[in-house]
Amino acid sequence: MVPWLLIAAGVYFGGRTALVQLRMVPDMFKAVVERPSGKGRDEDPDFGGISAFKAFTISAASRVGTGNVAGVAVAISVGGPGAVFWMWIIALLGGATAFVESTLAQLWKVRDGDSFRGGPAYYMRRGLGWTPLSVLFSVAIAFTFGFVYNAFQTNAIVDSLGTSFNQDSMTFKWTVSAIIAAFSAVVVFGGVKRIANLTQVIVPFMALAYIFIGLWVIIVNIDEVPGMISLIVSHALGFKEIAGATVGMAMLKGIQRGLFSNEAGEGSAPNAAATASVSHPVKQGLVQTLGVYFDTLVVCTITAFIILLGPITEFGVEPEGVSLTQTALADSVGSWGIHFITFILFFLAFSSILGNYYLAEANVTYLSDSKLWLTIFRLVVVFFVWFGGVGSLPLVFALADTGAATMVLLNVAAIVPLAGVAIKLLKNFNDQRRQGVDPVFHRDMLPELKNVECWDGTDPVTRRSDEDRLHLDNTNQRDIAVLESDPDAGVSDTGNNPWTYR
Repeated sequence: MVPWLLIAAGVYFGGRTALVQLRMVPDMFKAVVERPSGKGRDEDPDFGGISAFKAFTISAASRVGTGNVAGVAVAISVGGPGAVFWMWIIALLGGATAFVESTLAQLWKVRDGDSFRGGPAYYMRRGLGWTPLSVLFSVAIAFTFGFVYNAFQTNAIVDSLGTSFNQDSMTFKWTVSAIIAAFSAVVVFGGVKRIANLTQVIVPFMALAYIFIGLWVIIVNIDEVPGMISLIVSHALGFKEIAGATVGMAMLKGIQRGLFSNEAGEGSAPNAAATASVSHPVKQGLVQTLGVYFDTLVVCTITAFIILLGPITEFGVEPEGVSLTQTALADSVGSWGIHFITFILFFLAFSSILGNYYLAEANVTYLSDSKLWLTIFRLVVVFFVWFGGVGSLPLVFALADTGAATMVLLNVAAIVPLAGVAIKLLKNFNDQRRQGVDPVFHRDMLPELKNVECWDGTDPVTRRSDEDRLHLDNTNQRDIAVLESDPDAGVSDTGNNPWTYR
């Protein structure tokens, strides 16, 4: 049911937003580099929020990890090359879903010291008044991301190290798992700022290194690329595959692994999106849409190309994880490719552990402010980080899929009735942009929206620059002059424009 629900949600949100995920790609790149409060703007010691880029890297730390390397390998080994096509489709459709959920998270975020926190639990309670659903979702994400997804990351690290060093003993798995758990504990008990500082360095560097080696594989095998693309499309849509029901498996595995990797509609990325200090909620919605594209259309595609340009000849067999990617890369670049994947995967998976933990912690603190419960939760997280290295791949994947499905069902149930709010915010954003100013938002621009704690104009990032204030003031004066000379001119603004707030 979940694959069809995600497709339906993506089509619905894409239609309601007039394909915002495609037509506003340039704005996504502008939004990701916007500076937060206190960084080159009006200094204010009470506002030192996380930048749009740091929020992007926290969510990317959760997205870009083992799902991009091991998850894609599982999808192809079980669902065949057609699974890649359906990963692309779910990313393009999921971009609209990611935009809506992250925009809503920004609107209903709350203050957390000198930063912010928020996510689905907050817009479920504040936007819909569905407190029981918000509690249920918080429990689901805390379990899925804090425990299960982190176990999967360790499982992939141990698998890749075992392939590199030709080790498969339980002693080896226990030792590596314990080391990873110890490193995780140091950062997990250090807080969100330490997580953000680490992920903004680890994720871009390792992802770029992986993309570079993937492009090299494509260049080395450039003659085989057209045939590979044909293979992907034919296995996804071909008549023979449809008759053999292979398309259904390709679609299922492609959407499962695509969701596991990019998390669009799952309700996880909005928790990171809410931490950003931006001038308008729509900006972080656009940033998180870009995150979906980066994760699936770039990083997952690189993995798929490495595998399909390698020696694999049989599909629909036992699921293979990261070792399949390692073997395929070694076939193109030499045996050192096995160790390269191990190196890259270790850092991507470790950053995913940090990103996953943050998303889980944000919901634990929603359920309770107790320091004792938070400490217990952190200890259990560290235990599951260790446990993942000694558990089996099918078990970890089954738990991950169950947790993801639960979160999707709960989150989509909330963002569908709230889609109209995201549409209003998008219209507000585009109206300001058409006036030639950098969009900012204040809650009295849309007074019908209730329970909005932030967006009262106190955050320096939401204050107009002198240049924009002058521009809007001149526009308002011109509109007043037009109205005085011709009351039927149709000018809608008469000078009482909250967009000029200082």
